Amino acid sequence: MCGMAWFVVEQTYVPERFAAVRPRHREYLSSLVADGTVAVAGPVDGDTGGMVIYQARDREELQRIIDADPYHLEGAIAERTVREFIPVLGAWLKDR
Repeated sequence: MCGMAWFVVEQTYVPERFAAVRPRHREYLSSLVADGTVAVAGPVDGDTGGMVIYQARDREELQRIIDADPYHLEGAIAERTVREFIPVLGAWLKDR
C-alpha cells in the first residue's frame, strides 16, 4: 500500500441505534481489514464511540469508504471526526 495516506476516524454513537447496527458495521470493517484498508478499529470511552485507523489513496477515497459503513448508512453516528495521520515510528511501518 505504498503511497497511501493514513487517517484517524473518531465517531460517537447514537446510543439507541448503534447496538443493532454493530454486527453489520463489524462485518464491513472486517472486509476492509482483509484488504489492508483498516489497520485497527475498536470502541472507546465505554462504548460511546469508536476509532478506526484507515489507509486510503486520499481523503476523497476515505470519504467514500466511511460513508459506505452501515453505522453511517443506518444513522448510528452522532458525530464523526476525520484527521490525516502521518506516522513516523511504529511496528506498522516496516516498509520505511
